[in-house]
Amino acid sequence: MTNPAQQIPNTRHAAPLPLDAEGFFSAEGLWTRESARILADLHGVGELGRSHWLVIDFIRAYHAKFGVVPLMRRVCRTQRLAPAEVKSLFGDCLTAWKIAGLPNPGEEAKAYMT
Repeated sequence: MTNPAQQIPNTRHAAPLPLDAEGFFSAEGLWTRESARILADLHGVGELGRSHWLVIDFIRAYHAKFGVVPLMRRVCRTQRLAPAEVKSLFGDCLTAWKIAGLPNPGEEAKAYMT
């Protein structure tokens, strides 16, 4: 998995993706599904399939409603995926969070996401 720089050139569009120094989206309102596809490529996840989108859509909705990172067991239970399946999809929770275009969740939350 790569560690994206602050402004990743968007090869499909003229504007770069707005990322912070750690690769988190810094302008949440500008995230698109195309942004997710680009980030997935940059992180070595590859093409996003149905299971990827279930996880991405869930964590985005959860964050929008509660303003926090959902626990992985909640993601797994609601999406009917085993933890190993989520790991095989994204590598780790932190990568899923980045691809979902969500802001840096803070040091404590990141410690639980790797």
